Amino acid sequence: MALFEPLFAALNEAEVRYVVVGGLAAVLHGHARLTADVDLVVDLEPDEARKALQVLATLGFQPRLPVAATDFANPDTRRRWIDEKGMRVFSLVDPDNPMRAVDLFAEHVLDFEQLWQRSEEIALRDTRVRVASIPDLIELKRRAGRHKDLTDIEALKEILGRKGIPSD
Repeated sequence: MALFEPLFAALNEAEVRYVVVGGLAAVLHGHARLTADVDLVVDLEPDEARKALQVLATLGFQPRLPVAATDFANPDTRRRWIDEKGMRVFSLVDPDNPMRAVDLFAEHVLDFEQLWQRSEEIALRDTRVRVASIPDLIELKRRAGRHKDLTDIEALKEILGRKGIPSD
């Protein structure tokens, strides 16, 4: 977690509206599994998306594709990438440390305001991180439908069960 804690601290300091989803969110909820990147859903309003990209650039993250990172903040450009290239996430990596990678969802699979409102703040050693609620995470993983997502769903349902919360 130490690898990504500075990222979360910088996003929080800049008041970026983000929610951690994906494998790291499952880990933060208590599911022991390996994950190699941070999957984020950010507010896609152009000014908000630009703010997120500025933070990532300041931390050394660069797009994997040969495009300007700020292009992601433009809704028309993003829509074209989705429609023409099938983009689901916009990947950024730290060229000085390839273990630090961030994927930004190119569109909201779930309504962002609801995802944001239902998310949880989880304390790390030196900062807090906003993480999708377990039910929202289960829904996102159900929609993705990959084998590893289905495995995560079962583990997340077990975590809900231990908390005494029904999963269906």
